[in-house]
Amino acid sequence: MQAGFVDYLIIAIYFVFVLGIGFSLKKQVVSSEDFFLSGRAIPGWITGLAFLSANLGAIEVMGMAGNGAEYGIMTAHFYWVGAIPAMLFLAIFMMPFYYGSRIKSVPEYLKRRFNEPTRALNAISFAIMTVLMSGINMYAMAIVFKLLLGWDMTASIWVSAAVVLAYTALGGLTSSIYNEVLQFFLVVFGFLPLAAIGYINLGGWSALTTKLPHGFTNLWAHTASTANPMGIDWIGIVSGLGFVLSFGYWCTDFLVIQRALAAENLPAAQRTPLIAAFPKVLFPAITVLPGMIALGFFPQLGHIAADPNMRYDMALPLLLGKFYPTGMLGLGLTAMLASFMSGMAGNITAFNTVFTYDIYKNYFAKSESDAHYIMMGRLATGVGILVSIATAYFVMGAPSIMDYMQSIFSFFNAPVFATFLLGMFWRRATPTGAFVGLLSGTGAAAIQWAMTNQGILHYSSPMAGNFWRAFIAWLACFLITILVSIFTKPKPIEELQGLVWGTGPVIDAGAMRWYKRPVILAVIISVITLACNLLFW
Repeated sequence: MQAGFVDYLIIAIYFVFVLGIGFSLKKQVVSSEDFFLSGRAIPGWITGLAFLSANLGAIEVMGMAGNGAEYGIMTAHFYWVGAIPAMLFLAIFMMPFYYGSRIKSVPEYLKRRFNEPTRALNAISFAIMTVLMSGINMYAMAIVFKLLLGWDMTASIWVSAAVVLAYTALGGLTSSIYNEVLQFFLVVFGFLPLAAIGYINLGGWSALTTKLPHGFTNLWAHTASTANPMGIDWIGIVSGLGFVLSFGYWCTDFLVIQRALAAENLPAAQRTPLIAAFPKVLFPAITVLPGMIALGFFPQLGHIAADPNMRYDMALPLLLGKFYPTGMLGLGLTAMLASFMSGMAGNITAFNTVFTYDIYKNYFAKSESDAHYIMMGRLATGVGILVSIATAYFVMGAPSIMDYMQSIFSFFNAPVFATFLLGMFWRRATPTGAFVGLLSGTGAAAIQWAMTNQGILHYSSPMAGNFWRAFIAWLACFLITILVSIFTKPKPIEELQGLVWGTGPVIDAGAMRWYKRPVILAVIISVITLACNLLFW
């Protein structure tokens, strides 16, 4: 990339602005709830954009473009099957439990619904997952620094870590949320023109179909068998991605739910995932499509044996360098850096909340002052970033960012979704059943992963293995939780008020304007999503 003075100036202005947000919000952090949950006072439209942007890091921008080059339009399944249905389910059915119970973290819900061991297992698993995910964003950001400034990976990783540490430790979740809103607009204005320019220069959809391998422009047409770019049939897509991985992430991952918990009231918390779902439906146009276009211009993508720099994840940077002139290149690079830092900050703010409330406060310092917990939250931010630096190097050995991320989710998010599903909708689920089931699901994922690595199990692609591993982990947790619950003692019904379906707060939707009613918004989004699936069938 031949970046000019204007490009560097745009990037520098962004960094100054980001740090300025952190410093300006520091004085508003007067309690631990301000630091970890933004005082539960942020308007719904802001938490909605932050909800979307928390998932808009390296995984979404660089990873989805890389997957677009690797698997074609089938990558859009991560949106229209693997995101939207779960976001609607979260809004309508699960947010009343999360927000109404006034929990500070998702593991805290598991403690109230089940017991302390179940909360501890989930908190530790989630803490591990967040630093692994943060490492992905750090690695991707380092690649951009290397391309832009010629720095080596180590220097790039440390610089990106320092910037995120500064504004996250200062302003807490509020700083992260407002930077995520800024990042949303940067990503849209930075990459939408790139998709349009690349699409026109390639020659449109017909030229794209001609230049790409067979099946790269079909969403469902070749999923009756595994003879498609992703190497998995529709059963695996619907069960592994559409059900387990999707619901496991969007309905239980504290990284995104934390944004909804920061909303000003319960209706605003319910609207948060719905507001995010509207732009989410259209995001393949600025993430997946550029990856497909990049493969049309750079058919050597993925052939890393011939050129280590031709990883699929390089699709978006290569397209930026090819089409953006000085000035626009600065905007595109800033959008990439913003998405990476936002992804890192999202994981780190979730990590410091879970570590402080669910691990440190619960086991080491139960009765300290509010200021003490804020201090510990800032310290946890620094520790989380240091660990993320180490995990950034793990990503280098993966085929692509998305393959690596979905592998992580299959271990951590897939089994815990079964625990939440039974806990929220089956009163008979017991504390012992939940703990044993969650442990068994994670173990089942580990066994499947080991058998795959040893060549005992074979899949057509790394992503197919991830989908099936997720389903196996969920099924093991689900069945074993039920089995153990049948033979163990459940909690009394009076201890489950507000924690199980039918005992939570009742929302009078009739008092809201029609465009604020969750069910109406969910129907509109569902129709748009169905139309997208049919259009690219």
